[in-house]
Amino acid sequence: MSTVRVALANIRAPETPNESVQLATSAVAEAGKRGARVICFPECFIPGYRWPSAKAPPPDPQFLKRAWAQVATAARAADITVILGTERLTDRGLQITACVMHPDGTIAGWQDKGQIDPSEEATYPALAEERRIFTAGPLTFGVAICHEGWRYPETVRWAARRGAQVVFHPHAHVAEPGSYRPTQFADPSNTFHEKAILCRAAENTCYFASVNFASEGSPTTSAIASPDGTLLCSQPYGQEGLLVADLDLSAATGLLAARCRTSPL
Repeated sequence: MSTVRVALANIRAPETPNESVQLATSAVAEAGKRGARVICFPECFIPGYRWPSAKAPPPDPQFLKRAWAQVATAARAADITVILGTERLTDRGLQITACVMHPDGTIAGWQDKGQIDPSEEATYPALAEERRIFTAGPLTFGVAICHEGWRYPETVRWAARRGAQVVFHPHAHVAEPGSYRPTQFADPSNTFHEKAILCRAAENTCYFASVNFASEGSPTTSAIASPDGTLLCSQPYGQEGLLVADLDLSAATGLLAARCRTSPL
């Protein structure tokens, strides 16, 4: 049986860009100490997600370049693959992305967000041009960012059909005034989101690892669903820390994703 230990950085949303780097490098070091081979951060963890109701500083490409270098140094010290939720400026504009770093600190590539939530379009106008597959030792994985993983299951199936045993799902979800505050995972009274975590795994026979910020009243928490659609583990709501799990790769067969008939009957 081949197993891979992964960590989800269920930590608080940074108050400043500099704090985002401090929190990220500390989490990378802790994940390495706990034997994780991969760590994944929430959506736009660096420099911090641009919440619609909050005022954020303008994009700073030089800050981002320095921040990525610091996280890369931490990845190299911890000997761990990092999936860093971040933003970047390209010739297409500002976009939400995940920077995947090898354990030696080099950049394996980027998975840009291809399906933008309607509320994000004014802030993050640039879309992904392609989807990517990545590897970390025996693990093959994909990345589907927030809205696209919730609402567009094709993004997860794309990765599973290309051999991904796990699809990581960085997202950003905080409580809104008057919103329901769950105390148990996939509460029937809550929104559909946590049920979707289970569905994305079951419909593709792969692991689905969803990571959110830790916040008071959070409507979703970080969780990993097994390939049979059951919950492998989840983080207590609002509790800051790493969610660490060992994944049995033999269970992630991708069987149902592979059986999908994409051509007309």
